[in-house]
Amino acid sequence: MKKIIFIAVILIVLFSNTTFCQETVTGSNNPESLFTSPDPKLHANKQVVYHIIRDLLEANHWDLAEKYLSKEYLQYNPNAASGRDSVVNYFTKVRKVKPSAIPEKIEQYKVVSVVAEGDLVTVAFARTVKDEKNPKNDYTTTWFDMWRIKDGKAVEHWDSALKGEAPNLK
Repeated sequence: MKKIIFIAVILIVLFSNTTFCQETVTGSNNPESLFTSPDPKLHANKQVVYHIIRDLLEANHWDLAEKYLSKEYLQYNPNAASGRDSVVNYFTKVRKVKPSAIPEKIEQYKVVSVVAEGDLVTVAFARTVKDEKNPKNDYTTTWFDMWRIKDGKAVEHWDSALKGEAPNLK
């Protein structure tokens, strides 16, 4: 009987905690190296995205948005309207972010990978999420952002956001 109870307890522990059976998603120790390419065009496109992440998203310098986002910027995130001005408004007025010093390197975002092909650059980030079944626990998963670059600026953006969601990517 003791053996059956022991096995039952082990099974409950194993199957009640979803984070137990999952690998932790971690970011690169050197994310800057992921934003490079020997191909000059892909390198330039990756660098635009690097600055979007570091200067705009991490340091909140939306005053620099004109350097990296086209005026017509198409936004497929359901929480922000298209157009550079609308995206800037979303971060500065809706999310009320405040600028901080632009770091030398990406410090907060956990970049897992960067893939560039043609005019597209896709970045995968480690994302931490609360476990709904066990609110005391977090787990990690992967978040994707993709930008289309034209003439040195992002002209389109896709991600996996849901309405009302501001994911923890830092």
